[in-house]
Amino acid sequence: MIKINVFIDNKIWKSKFKNPESYLKRYIKKLENFEYFKKKNIEFSILLTGNQNIKKLNNRFRGKNRATDVLSFPFFKKEILKKIIKKKINIYVGDIVINFNKIKDNKEYNFYSELNKLWIHGLVHLFGFKHYKITDYKKMNVLEKKILNHINK
Repeated sequence: MIKINVFIDNKIWKSKFKNPESYLKRYIKKLENFEYFKKKNIEFSILLTGNQNIKKLNNRFRGKNRATDVLSFPFFKKEILKKIIKKKINIYVGDIVINFNKIKDNKEYNFYSELNKLWIHGLVHLFGFKHYKITDYKKMNVLEKKILNHINK
């Protein structure tokens, strides 16, 4: 089972959603029968914020004094998470922060599909994937696209 906690610290999110938590939970539910997440009991949180707060977090934890689109704070390294997750216990895997102001919303992009790309990107990071090298980026990108295709069925 996958459990999600959603927190909103910027009212701007309400301009797009009546209830962002139910929107996200609907897609999270679809992940439970996706090959990568089957039989995994995980929990994570998503903070929906704006430029100011994500800039502070990015500076504090990554030393980058600028706003970004998404941040992930995994609780475990990939190798440790793989061992723990096999025990079939409920595991809190980490936190994701998403910046409303960085989500593209125009004729070329759809706000909701861009939001889905961001939280999925963050979730894949919580499972230890990184994209420092081009080969790692490609692996991560393949998994993200598979997840997106699965939740959009």
